[in-house]
Amino acid sequence: MAHKKGLGSSRNGRDSNPKMLGVKLFAGQDVSAGMILVRQRGTRFRPGPGAGIGKDDTIFAMRDGKVAFRTSGERRFVSVVD
Repeated sequence: MAHKKGLGSSRNGRDSNPKMLGVKLFAGQDVSAGMILVRQRGTRFRPGPGAGIGKDDTIFAMRDGKVAFRTSGERRFVSVVD
């Protein structure tokens, strides 16, 4: 029985790049149209009034204002209010 592994390529060495997900702006902060509010996988947060959702589920501001979060049942909404 061998006491050392045969020399070959390492079986480690794989890692993915960070995706920088999460809430980017919090309640009460001022936003301009187009700013990213939440980066997410799936719809953990949903867009409310004044917010839109991109094809990668990113929520962004559609108008200037302040960020507001609210909950309705199990769903969480992010909106932009004046």
